Amino acid sequence: MRSTRIAAAVAGAVILVGGLSACNNDDGKASGGGSSSAGGSSDAGGKQDPAQNPVDALKAAQEATSGKKTAKIDGSTTLSLAGKQVKQSTKGGLDWTQGMQMNVANTMEGGGSPGKPIKAIYTKDAVYMDMGAAMPGAGGKPWMKYTYTALSKQMGGSGTLFQDALQNANPSQPIELLVASGSAKAVGKEDVNGVQATHYTGTVTTDQLSGKLSKDLRDMIRKQFAKTGAKSEQLDVWIDSDNLLVKKVEKLGGKQPTDSTVFFSDYGTKVDVTPPPASQTRTAPGA
Repeated sequence: MRSTRIAAAVAGAVILVGGLSACNNDDGKASGGGSSSAGGSSDAGGKQDPAQNPVDALKAAQEATSGKKTAKIDGSTTLSLAGKQVKQSTKGGLDWTQGMQMNVANTMEGGGSPGKPIKAIYTKDAVYMDMGAAMPGAGGKPWMKYTYTALSKQMGGSGTLFQDALQNANPSQPIELLVASGSAKAVGKEDVNGVQATHYTGTVTTDQLSGKLSKDLRDMIRKQFAKTGAKSEQLDVWIDSDNLLVKKVEKLGGKQPTDSTVFFSDYGTKVDVTPPPASQTRTAPGA
């Protein structure tokens, strides 16, 4: 049960970043969806009016957000673990220079979880979790290493499931999928943590999941939809005046309603994703 909870916690942070929209299309650019006219109206600064041309505005936001490569995250999502709903919060730094790497604190509440934050460093091939040097069998080594290959198998996928998810978990991806949905529309201006941002909303269906995803990752996402009985999710994003994503909300209905809310900030700041030294690290059994 502990290993399942660890796998769920690791997956929860990945889902929080990219959500069910952690995907690209075949050419790696925002695709399809919605109509945008080349002659759309713009303001004095040359920016597209989001109310008149939401697709072009979102494409600009997707490009700007993707190009920053680092950011801070603060959000929470609900997960189903052993038939019980649990809440996971994730706070820390993201680096998607080469795939997604993270230095965050994960907190899981409910379902028998302790509700205490656990520091986690997501590198290219493994996640390191600070379990505490005083734990039984720790031998003074606080960090536990879990390879993505082992965690992927615990989640019922092939050994590359987590690597595939992390490769595509980029804050710009929810924006990209909203464009591809063909349903994006601007709601209006709203305050997000003291910043004025344009709110966009839309509906994403299972059929709009990208073909670039690996079969395992695509199947896992489709199973999540099937498990809840939902056929679509509501996706909302908030974009600031610098064309950067500052907030994302996803709501999945059905038998097991799931939602997540994430705030992004401090784009372009350095994030330390250096793994802990070997002298402080143990490798989890089977990993």
